[in-house]
Amino acid sequence: MKRLIKWALNHIPRSVLQRIAGWAVPLVGLFYKGRGRICPVCGAKYRRFMPYGYVNARPDALCPRCLSLERHRLLWLYLRRETDLFDHFPKTLHIAPEVCLMRHLRRHFAPCPQQYVTADLESPLARLHFDIQEIPLEAGYAEVVLCNHILEHVPDDRKAMRELHRILRPGGWGVVLSPVDDARAATFEDDTIVDPAERTRIFGQYDHRRIYGRDYADRLREAGFQVDEIDYAARFTPEERRTFALPADRLYVVHKERTGAS
Repeated sequence: MKRLIKWALNHIPRSVLQRIAGWAVPLVGLFYKGRGRICPVCGAKYRRFMPYGYVNARPDALCPRCLSLERHRLLWLYLRRETDLFDHFPKTLHIAPEVCLMRHLRRHFAPCPQQYVTADLESPLARLHFDIQEIPLEAGYAEVVLCNHILEHVPDDRKAMRELHRILRPGGWGVVLSPVDDARAATFEDDTIVDPAERTRIFGQYDHRRIYGRDYADRLREAGFQVDEIDYAARFTPEERRTFALPADRLYVVHKERTGAS
């Protein structure tokens, strides 16, 4: 199973994977049914989650029912328990929308669907299509921005961060996540590395352009954001972390200062 998933991730175009995963993965998931794991996003129960990864498949990672990964489950718990996103209908821009989260958000925003906007460079699942480095939306467009595991892919991540800050309304907030290597003090990037196999070897994935270090939050601050680094998984018991299969990743929650705020 690990080899099959690794092969699919590295050889099948992402747009195709997005179309077929919704029925193919749940079918395979029938062999994982049981007790021991609960997905907090969809509520499904399994003996364990499916493996997932482009290079080294992580065990206990992918929920077969809703396709959530470890980071999605952690983010979902944060959004549900720590924010007021589901208490009203703030104008929300969801970039590169994760299917598992998008389903619930669309359901929540059903009374006013214009308030929830999905966007991606090429995904057939998104409403808008644009390059995050040049977002064709007016300043202050969104009250909430969700943008996760995108910045490591783009040529100019600092420009993309500035664009996210520009289109966020003063007083707005968002979650902007990227994989961060805590062993690195500074982000490593080398634009001369263009071969997909070499990128996979160095960056861990064929379409990654950098490995973020502990300076990731500082890059977001340079773009104008106020940034909270939250070790949210630490708020759960060891048993809860096992049951939900949560990662040790920190959440990076950004805020845009209100105009005229001191």
